Amino acid sequence: MNPFIVIGRITKPHGIRGEVCVDFYADSPSILEDAVWLELPPAQPKPYGVIYARHHHNRLLLTLESVPDRNAAELLRNATVLVPRERLPALEPGEVYLADLPGFTVVLQETGETIGRISSIDTASGQEIWQITTPEGKNILFPAVPEFVAELDVDAKVARVTPPPGLLEIYL
Repeated sequence: MNPFIVIGRITKPHGIRGEVCVDFYADSPSILEDAVWLELPPAQPKPYGVIYARHHHNRLLLTLESVPDRNAAELLRNATVLVPRERLPALEPGEVYLADLPGFTVVLQETGETIGRISSIDTASGQEIWQITTPEGKNILFPAVPEFVAELDVDAKVARVTPPPGLLEIYL
């Protein structure tokens, strides 16, 4: 299990004093209390102390240690923002973090037929999209909205879905 959880992505610098704009995926900014880790492939995640976090026009702005100006902030564009898993709040029974969904088996609610396995999750569009890989190796992009996800069995690692008419036929 990955020791880090993705909580956002730096989109761009903000101003001239080193602030960065973050697309923030978590519910609570309280997990940003001390530090975050930033990952810019191919480098390993690197810790940055959080000096200040504030909301501005539906985005989170961060002021980080070792990022004194816009030039330094520009180098962090598109960095993935991570926090250690142990810093996150405990989950309620039946809940799961998005980072733990890859590997879940996806089955049709009505028939129990296996569609495939979740291979990745994308939230860049503002909507949760599962990439499901079929046993034949085909990829399905599935909008994971409440209308289409009937049940998540966290213990069995199974997602039961009710896709809209025609969605699976597009891919299969």
